[in-house]
Amino acid sequence: MGLFGLFESFDEKVKKALAEVRGLGLAVENLDVSIDGKVVTVYGTAKDRDAKTRAMMELSSRLKDADNVINRIRVEEPVPAPEAAPTPEPAAEEPAAEEIYEVQPGDTLGAIAKRFYGKASLYPKIFEANRDILDDPNMIRVGQKLRIPKLDEA
Repeated sequence: MGLFGLFESFDEKVKKALAEVRGLGLAVENLDVSIDGKVVTVYGTAKDRDAKTRAMMELSSRLKDADNVINRIRVEEPVPAPEAAPTPEPAAEEPAAEEIYEVQPGDTLGAIAKRFYGKASLYPKIFEANRDILDDPNMIRVGQKLRIPKLDEA
């Protein structure tokens, strides 16, 4: 516990927050985090989108001093009924991984969209891909790490 037990380190705060959120009994299995500086990446498998959203909201509210909280929680895919099982299709090629961009001084989502997509008007695609860390498209912070989805994924 930090200096003379008075201050918790960032890692200790994250571990404490994780334990608290695990104790809420949310429908997220294997809830865990990795820490890189003050960037926290959250992992697990949620029963549904609501459980995923609640877990992220609970963790984010407890990690106010994190530079970024990245959501990597998967949502379980419902298993189709046997009679409704689709015909298997040939495996598609794995799409290229999304890019990560660190916000620089003076950046706006429009400027970032212009840089990656050629059109500033496509900024909502970046905003939607980062809803777990952005509440307002006009409020990005220097140092935030934003996911930049491919246009066909957004």
